[in-house]
This record gives sequence, structure tokens and C-alpha cells, in this order.
Amino acid sequence: MPRAADGTRRKERRKKILKDAKGYWGRRSTNFRTAKDAVAKAGQYAYRDRRRKKRDFRRLWVTRISAAAQNEGLNYSQFIYGLKKADITINRKALSNLAIEDKAAFSSLATEAKKTLEADA
Repeated sequence: MPRAADGTRRKERRKKILKDAKGYWGRRSTNFRTAKDAVAKAGQYAYRDRRRKKRDFRRLWVTRISAAAQNEGLNYSQFIYGLKKADITINRKALSNLAIEDKAAFSSLATEAKKTLEADA
């Protein structure tokens, strides 16, 4: 019986790894052994950072809202609490965009939050 040397499957697997490693620096892009490790590590970073991205963006939005709220004379927590009390439900991404693109709309939300806080106190 003839010997089967697993040629095509092995070649395809290696080509796939080297294709994924395209653009890496030095031997990581051409040498299968090092490319395999680099691609595996890149996959770990990608998996981790897909989750991390959600945290990072929320943090950015909160920072932007906080800065805009301080211009209106409120701190972040007072602003959010005032909106909640006023029954205004708007997510942080939209609030952040309002703070940047439509300062008048953000200002009206801030005055609404202030009114609610004063009525609550």
C-alpha cells in the first residue's frame, strides 16, 4: 500500500497561518514556527480587546459627558441623577454625541436635570 504523506492538508494549514501573519515584523511573517505563535497571540489579544473596547468607549463617553456637564455647573453624577429623576432615558453614547455636536440640546438637558434636582431638594 502506498504511503500517504499528508501533503495538501499540511500545506493548506501552513499557508493559512502565514496568510494570517502577513505584515508581521521579521521572521514572524515568513517562518511557520514563529508565525504560528504570533498568530495565536494575536488571536488572544483580539479576543480580549473585543471585550475591552466596550469598556474603553463607555469610559470615553462618561469623560465627555462629565466635561460638558461641568460647563453647565453640574458634575457627572448629579447630571445623570437629574436625568433619571426627570424620566429622560438617553444612553451615554448619544449624550456624548450631543455634548460634542449639539451643545444647545445638551444644555437644555442640563437645565432640565437642574430643575429636577432643585425640585427634589
